[in-house]
Amino acid sequence: MNDNTTEEESSASELPSGRLSDFAYSSIKEQLTRGVYKPGHKLPIRSVAEMLKVGATPAREAINRLVFEGALVMVGPKTVIVPHLDLAALYEATQMRLALEGLATERGTLCATNDVVDKLLALQEKITLSLDEKRYSDALHDNKEFHFTIYRLCEMPHLLSTIEALWLRVGAAFHDLYPEFAEAKYGVHNHLAAIEALVDKDPSAVRAAMENDIRDGYRRLKKAAQERLKRE
Repeated sequence: MNDNTTEEESSASELPSGRLSDFAYSSIKEQLTRGVYKPGHKLPIRSVAEMLKVGATPAREAINRLVFEGALVMVGPKTVIVPHLDLAALYEATQMRLALEGLATERGTLCATNDVVDKLLALQEKITLSLDEKRYSDALHDNKEFHFTIYRLCEMPHLLSTIEALWLRVGAAFHDLYPEFAEAKYGVHNHLAAIEALVDKDPSAVRAAMENDIRDGYRRLKKAAQERLKRE
């Protein structure tokens, strides 16, 4: 591997052709759930193929899967966009998140070790620094890892895959949280409350903190969606 080749590009080049579409799908999916793309962002098939160092066919197959799942919307024969969530879709996704992420949090609390707590504290420190420096994409990246570090403790793979699917739908919308959400420090307070409750081994308190995080985010996202409707 030369100095200009990323680990992702190297791994793509080593895959058999039959698995390249799976690689492309997983890569785009991860970027969507981490909020790499903003709503309205165009993803031309050629650009996706070049970015992931795969051919047009694997890129097209991956994009078609994501269109079928509702994570992307086709706007032309060769171009898709990351959709904006309307108010109804945002409300539905939020209600599902409260139920499913709350369940995962509560079920996994007693499995939290000191190492998990240390990881969460380190992630939160990175998130806070990113917010202070207005590096919102970095904050979103670490925010997802913070949440799923807690959710994975439940050891319920089907539940986790459903939560992942929800984040796939709403991940891009998280950009609308900022800068207001960062300035108010809602997420920081909720995350620290969750960590404190994990240390105390209090499932209900951890769930409450994470649900508060979802609700606070929903209020900001709803406001952004309403403002967008007025402009349209």
